[in-house]
Amino acid sequence: MSSPQINYGPPPPRSSTMAIVAVAAIVASIAVNLFLLYQVNGLKEESAHAREVLQGEVDTLKENSTAMTAAQRKHMDELREDLDTRSRQLAAQASQAKKEALTYADEKSKELASEQQKTAAQLNSAVTEVSKKADTANAGVAAVNTDVSGVKTDLSTTKTSLDQARNDLNANIALLKKVQGDLGGTNSMVATNAHELDELKKLGQRNFVEFTLRKQKEMQKVANISLKLDKADFKKNRFTLTVFADDKKVEKKDRNTNEPLQFYVSKSLYEIVVNTVSKDEKTITGYLSMPKYDAAR
Repeated sequence: MSSPQINYGPPPPRSSTMAIVAVAAIVASIAVNLFLLYQVNGLKEESAHAREVLQGEVDTLKENSTAMTAAQRKHMDELREDLDTRSRQLAAQASQAKKEALTYADEKSKELASEQQKTAAQLNSAVTEVSKKADTANAGVAAVNTDVSGVKTDLSTTKTSLDQARNDLNANIALLKKVQGDLGGTNSMVATNAHELDELKKLGQRNFVEFTLRKQKEMQKVANISLKLDKADFKKNRFTLTVFADDKKVEKKDRNTNEPLQFYVSKSLYEIVVNTVSKDEKTITGYLSMPKYDAAR
């Protein structure tokens, strides 16, 4: 079975079709242009807004930059002013220090010059003094050389005098009496007066301490011992005394004047000699004889 045939009629003319196509193209171009114009306007608005925002940020940055620059400038000015102040202070201090150093150096220079002058003066004085002493010494040497013969003569005279003194001393010693002490077995030279005591001292064999002993209750210190006069008899020249020595107390009863009373102190022999008894029988005088060196030593 065959399909029915449709009759579309005759085809439109070619010129009409071209016109339709041209119109459609123009319409499309207009639409596109309108769209592009819209887009362009939008871009212009966005660009203007962006420009405004950017300008605002730029203005803000300018303001901030201006404020920061002013603050920095102020800080820099303060630093510069402080630096200038410190520089002036340091310069003043340096000037003062320099002035003080120069003053100190000048003073020390003057002191040194003064000391040098003093030293020179002292040296000159010392040289002059030494020269004078040298002259005096030379004169003394000349005088000594002149007096040598006189000295020899004086030495001879002195020797003669010494020999005479020695002879006199031997004669005086011969006058001294040797008396046996009360301990027995020991004879001692006894001085009966001040002159004989001086002769004993000249011998230099023992030490002598003179004393005057009063009748009293307390012990009396004589050198390193103690004595107490208990009784005295002027007519008979006798006396009784107590000796305290070496932590021991010994009574010397009814002894005669010029009699050596002997006792030991630390193994050394001590002697007491009473030369006189006073008329009122209240005092006695005499001397204590001790060795030069203790036997214990």
